[in-house]
Amino acid sequence: MKIRWLEYFVAVAEELHFGRAAERLGIAQPPLSRQIKQIEEDLGALLFNRGRSQVTLTQAGAKLYERAQEILANLEEAKLEARRIGQGAEGRLRIGFVGSSTYGVVPNVLKSFRRHYPAVTLGLFPMNNAGLRTALVRREIDIAIARPRLDDPEILSRQLIVEPLVLATPDSHPLADQRAVSLEEIGNETLILYPEKPRPSFADHVLGLFQAEGLEPTSRVFTMDFQTAISLVSVEVGCAIVPSSVGEARRKGVRFVPLANPEATTAVSVNTRIDDPSVHIKNFVDIALRVSRRLGVDTPEASR
Repeated sequence: MKIRWLEYFVAVAEELHFGRAAERLGIAQPPLSRQIKQIEEDLGALLFNRGRSQVTLTQAGAKLYERAQEILANLEEAKLEARRIGQGAEGRLRIGFVGSSTYGVVPNVLKSFRRHYPAVTLGLFPMNNAGLRTALVRREIDIAIARPRLDDPEILSRQLIVEPLVLATPDSHPLADQRAVSLEEIGNETLILYPEKPRPSFADHVLGLFQAEGLEPTSRVFTMDFQTAISLVSVEVGCAIVPSSVGEARRKGVRFVPLANPEATTAVSVNTRIDDPSVHIKNFVDIALRVSRRLGVDTPEASR
């Protein structure tokens, strides 16, 4: 049975008058009468008692009216939900992120998005850059928050922040009391790098800074992530180079010292597929860029 037929039937069932029902529907009465007759023939049941002075529902008609109301109400609700999802007001958004991005601007972005779109369900998935790239290309996530960015012809990358790197050192280490420390001074220390795999990774970014200065760390320890690296620093295994935002969260036994090298920086970017026109993604990226600008962070043009 077509939805339009149900609407015709409901109009007659509520008006109990074919003329008023036709006027309500904006059609002539004869076509409406023929349509109701067709419905009765298709169902093999009489829906209305048609008297000279009044029209009443039969038992079959009363039951169909009850079900038709539910069906039409559910249809309207489904249309409303689809419309709201299409507008980005409802639905879901799957966001992958590198662990260190949860410091600094990103928590503010998430809070702002939840405030603007409370009915959108956010799925948050911690990954390294290699996992983010794979998941984004395979459409397993909608957005990737990476450090510094994802390089792939299918991905559009927008920079959110650029921040300096700092040295995380045991608080008992001689370098802990310096106002700033150079890469040359760190070269002879045991350097804790992360992650070891997959590569290239943030570890290669850090090593690249040393290589650009003609330096090579003499002792290296690899670990899985920045949390483990900070833990190893706290028990005096060595030193680690981390984003300055990580240093805002104090850790017992660890001191964060600025690097004297101005080129020692890192970035956080929001990355999306270039072929995904989702309004949810657009809304998130718009808020991320707006929050970054509000916090005084430079946000260059998007790049592929």
